[in-house]
Amino acid sequence: MFVGFIFLSSQAILAYKMIPAKKEVQKTVHLVLQGSAIVLGAIGIYAVFKFHNESKIKNLYSLHSWLGIATISLFGLQWIAALLAFAFPGASKQRREAIYPWHVFLGVFLYAMAIGTAELGILERLTFQQFSGMDRFSKEAMLVNSTGLIILIFSMLVVLSTVLR
Repeated sequence: MFVGFIFLSSQAILAYKMIPAKKEVQKTVHLVLQGSAIVLGAIGIYAVFKFHNESKIKNLYSLHSWLGIATISLFGLQWIAALLAFAFPGASKQRREAIYPWHVFLGVFLYAMAIGTAELGILERLTFQQFSGMDRFSKEAMLVNSTGLIILIFSMLVVLSTVLR
């Protein structure tokens, strides 16, 4: 889930700044990276459902899981809409220009949803570990909290880089 929704999505967002190539190449890289993020996210969700079912744990019981399903669903719809509007030559230039600001807004919003969902997942996992006896100030707890901070700082830098284009 991290590699897909956070790392690859970050790279896709930054593709327009980082890749010194024509707009069409940047667009293709962006589309492929976002598509890869969706595939990895779907594999991650499948793995979670499989683990829960094999471990006799109920599915979709937390805010983390609800936001995760909403995020990947909206992410997929955004990708399909962008594919139809920007990758295929059928859409007119006026239509593309009208859709573009909404595409950017929804893209950044969904990226923020993915980050928020990841942070909730980290918190949920840490809470479960503490209920099963892990010390609140153990090395594992500090590692989990540090991971959450790193994800937050990383995503902040991605958004800042995007805004300061």
